[in-house]
Amino acid sequence: MNADEAEFFTEDELVAVLTTQPLGRLLDYKAPDGGLRIGAFVMVPLGPRTTLGVVWGPGAGDFDRAKIRRVKDVIDLPPMTRSMRQFMERMADYTLCPLETVLRLATRMPGIADGPKVRKIITAGDREPDRMTRAREQVLAVMEEHEGMNFAAGELAGLSGVSASVVKGLVAQGVLVEKTAPRDAPFLPLDPDRAGKTLSVEQKSAAKSLQDALGSKKFGVTLLKGVTGSGKTEVYLEAVADALRGGRQALVLLPEIALTVEFLSRVEARFGSRPAEWHSGITMSERRRSFRAVATGEARLVVGARSALFLPFSQLGLVIVDEEHDGSYKQEDGAIYNARDMAVLRASLVGAHVVLATATPSLESWANAKAGKYGRIDLHERYGDAVLPEMAAIDLRASKPERNKWISPALFGEINARLSDGEQSLLFLNRRGFAPITVCRSCGEQIGCDHCDARMVEHRFLARLMCHQCGESKPVPTACPSCQAEETLSALGPGVERLAEEAEALFPNARIAILSSDLADSARKLKARIDEIAGGGADIIIGTQMVAKGHNFPLLTLVGVIDADLGLQGGDMRAAEKSFQLIRQVAGRAGRADKPGLALLQTHQPDHPVIKAILSGEDEAFWEAEAGERHAAGSPPYGKMAGIILSGPDERVLYDFAGYMARKSGVLTASGAQLFGPATAPVARIRGRHRARMLIKAPKGAALQAPIRAWLAQFTPPANLRVVVDIDPQTFY
Repeated sequence: MNADEAEFFTEDELVAVLTTQPLGRLLDYKAPDGGLRIGAFVMVPLGPRTTLGVVWGPGAGDFDRAKIRRVKDVIDLPPMTRSMRQFMERMADYTLCPLETVLRLATRMPGIADGPKVRKIITAGDREPDRMTRAREQVLAVMEEHEGMNFAAGELAGLSGVSASVVKGLVAQGVLVEKTAPRDAPFLPLDPDRAGKTLSVEQKSAAKSLQDALGSKKFGVTLLKGVTGSGKTEVYLEAVADALRGGRQALVLLPEIALTVEFLSRVEARFGSRPAEWHSGITMSERRRSFRAVATGEARLVVGARSALFLPFSQLGLVIVDEEHDGSYKQEDGAIYNARDMAVLRASLVGAHVVLATATPSLESWANAKAGKYGRIDLHERYGDAVLPEMAAIDLRASKPERNKWISPALFGEINARLSDGEQSLLFLNRRGFAPITVCRSCGEQIGCDHCDARMVEHRFLARLMCHQCGESKPVPTACPSCQAEETLSALGPGVERLAEEAEALFPNARIAILSSDLADSARKLKARIDEIAGGGADIIIGTQMVAKGHNFPLLTLVGVIDADLGLQGGDMRAAEKSFQLIRQVAGRAGRADKPGLALLQTHQPDHPVIKAILSGEDEAFWEAEAGERHAAGSPPYGKMAGIILSGPDERVLYDFAGYMARKSGVLTASGAQLFGPATAPVARIRGRHRARMLIKAPKGAALQAPIRAWLAQFTPPANLRVVVDIDPQTFY
């Protein structure tokens, strides 16, 4: 019996409960009839309502016992483990986020308090069908293959590839039997010994290294760095297989929901069944099903977005962070955290192993591997016959596009050559919509969002202007909102929709497809569209950064980066790193099959260090140079940073309070930290709230959280003014 199971509270004993409400403290309650264990999920009365909570320990007993209320209900779930509670406490301490906010992340499941309900399931009967058809054979084969498993009628029909009427007909004959069962279908077992793809010698060596690390059953982190197309997924799936063989659970984090459908198919091909899913694209009933199955240990493998890290694993042994460099792992609102870093923290508390997989590592992970804190495995070759694409720059000063056009003559010629050969081209531009700015030629007004300090982006396919900060949208006006002049509005600059319009004019016989998050109704529809394109359903693909993430187009041999200089602008200390990663990733889409690929970077700065590093292929030299600059500046990962974001509806109140905070920063400077600001945020207003930023910087070895906590404890913000702390900021908008 483990320590969690041993700590039991009998009836009327006082327990401390952490609720999901923003109270800033634990509350005492009396244990109910039958008692409960520490970590139990409970419903407790709070004022006139009932709220969800978790038993955190023994009650403090510092309140009138006669007024202490009783726990209303104990939810039928395994108690939250000690390691999960420790993880939440340490995450809250590190991010300076309220503990109850972290609890909300860990209980984000509708119907968590609902008791079990029944549903109709199909089991095997004892009769033979009156006649055998191909469709009936398929149904019975699935039943035989998954002997002992129960299905809903729709699930059985789907697995068999037949219509629901076939299943109903077999039920009517008694070949199958329909009966009631608990509403959540079990997850089919995964077979770790099922044959996977044949691995190359290099892949086998990498897989063996991961399996050895996992076999130690000790905490560790491995950076799996492999060139695009090297088969990193197949390598780490072998580590997943070992975790399953050892009776432990595995979690695979992906940066984008759009990747899950394709990835799930690969997992099913490897293990024979689909894993549990956890992301915003699944239904509420699937969330409930997965949550309970993870808590009971029934779900052995979970594939999900960053929030899957907060599922109630009881036997977690392996965490994979795929595309670990991706900015999507940073949660920027509510509880502000980096899922990559929190994955390492969670694994450290349960003796699990973490694999950080990428072709272009974050500087933080690269530095940790270089310092020996993380292991490192490199895959240098593409899988099979594929080779890395040739890289070259198109100097836009010499090969200029026509006025108000963005495809240079040199790129035009290469696309034409691919069209003649029946091959695909990808044009990459990291700007959604048609045009980033709509300006009046009469008065110069740039149409902005009514609620944000941001220009609205025209989306011509939707015939609307959209704000990419708050999501506000409105129809494209026929007259200037400022001077009322008619027919004077012009779209400036390119987005993917405008680029598609240009491509249609230049290549009238080509089939053109746009891949952008704005145009995807769901992950499954997007996957269907990607499959269609991969099968040859388009000649020219035009996409934003989502095309850089894990997609494989066998016919794609040319990648054209329309504006390689775009990410180099601005004062972000990570600008070079992000540009290097993004362009390298998108260039890696070319030549992933048996035909050689070419990646062309349109740039006005062919001698820029980042462009030269991308073209040279000398990744290590780039990271060494980038690390040297960060080290000299004392910037992460060779120093510590925290962002302070203040926002409020009244600009004067906001800056008065920010200045007051800055003047009382002695506790910060005494700890060795520096405070910069306040300054107007780059995006000065979002959703009607004015924004100011401050930056705290400290040496790598200095304490940061405690001084910040002591500094903030001096202040009570005015009404409607919010102060948010962002430890290890990734952006500075």
